[in-house]
Amino acid sequence: MRRAWQVLTAAVLAGAVTITLPEVTAAQQAKSVWDGVYTEQQAASGAITFSASCARCHSSEPNGGEEGKRLAGDHFWQSFRESTVDALLDFVSRNMPNGAPGTLSASAYADVVAFILSRNGLPAGSTELTRDSAAGVQIIAKTGPGELPNGTLVRVVGCVARKEGGGWILNRATAPARAQNPDAGADDAARPLGDRSYTLMYLIAPLDRNVGHRMSVRGLLMGDGGRDGINVSGTQSLSESCK
Repeated sequence: MRRAWQVLTAAVLAGAVTITLPEVTAAQQAKSVWDGVYTEQQAASGAITFSASCARCHSSEPNGGEEGKRLAGDHFWQSFRESTVDALLDFVSRNMPNGAPGTLSASAYADVVAFILSRNGLPAGSTELTRDSAAGVQIIAKTGPGELPNGTLVRVVGCVARKEGGGWILNRATAPARAQNPDAGADDAARPLGDRSYTLMYLIAPLDRNVGHRMSVRGLLMGDGGRDGINVSGTQSLSESCK
């Protein structure tokens, strides 16, 4: 449980990376944690459940308690920024309480998430949070969507190329997505490529045989959005041609 909450970090090294910030549309901003997606009464109920089932392991104080166990403050935003409330609810439901995950009721888990949102300064509203209402609700900064933060474990897809001066880069790459499992996603082989370029750092093996391949890369972002590269933990060739 503790390990699941820990956010891995990587040293930021210089590397040429091109990032185009995603265009923000009205639809993307239509529903977020700033729109009041839980009620004050629900958060109060969540506080009781948290005290009984979670407080022995986790702190609800902003930046309080041990690193990796904080549910409020910087650690929350590092772990869940640019994610969604349903992903947070699913994570809490599958991993808590420590030693007995999945043993609370669906409403109790929703209440705990409401409490977590409240402890992170996110406003209450007039409608209770449920699994259905949480779907697609973005966890973003008040200013709107942005890049995934430094140290986030992500997966990207792109075209492998040699970097001038040595090393490897991933061109025509997709925007980073939080990695949910160690394997390539089911849609990676047909996923539309993007316009980003990442320096691939700390590779265990060279990619000579993969030059020109479409490849799925898993690793830690170095700098917000991977502006300084990706600390690679795994690669998977999806096709010998990059289309």
